[in-house]
Amino acid sequence: MNNYKKKSERCKCKGNLLDYYDCDVEIPDGSVAQWDLLKHPGGAAALPIDDEENAILVRQYRLGVDRELLEIPAGKAEPGEDHLTTIRREMEEEIGYVADDISLMFEVAPVPAYSSEVTSIYLAKGLKKTETNPDEDEFLQIEKHYIDDVINLINSGEIIDGKTIAAVMTYAANRSV
Repeated sequence: MNNYKKKSERCKCKGNLLDYYDCDVEIPDGSVAQWDLLKHPGGAAALPIDDEENAILVRQYRLGVDRELLEIPAGKAEPGEDHLTTIRREMEEEIGYVADDISLMFEVAPVPAYSSEVTSIYLAKGLKKTETNPDEDEFLQIEKHYIDDVINLINSGEIIDGKTIAAVMTYAANRSV
């Protein structure tokens, strides 16, 4: 059924996180359309849940929406790094925890219309406190919220981050199963 074919791509701009490409795509009627593509290395995120059913979240500034957001810890994969290694590194850097039990919940393509990003979303349990080690440009506030309160923050519109909403709601739907 895939009647689309990428014919060519031209890198228009290399960035720190993303590269911007202009692509020629043959569409089902045989003509060629120009589409934009942001190439992203992919990444990982985790919903860390402690023994009391608290989620460990981070509040940080996000340029795309020009405000601070409350979200699960996450980060991009380094070259050649698998996503499980990515999330283990990011959890310790951002929230200062390691987990005995990390399991993949799902993968998500946040904006597949124009980005190659695929993020692996994990559930992290058996948390043990260590030390944070954020990147030099990261200024994070760590917050602990009971999972039902996180659901209320989603329903009230306080939490708008897509990966966080997907992780929390998936966890909530499956925790009684």
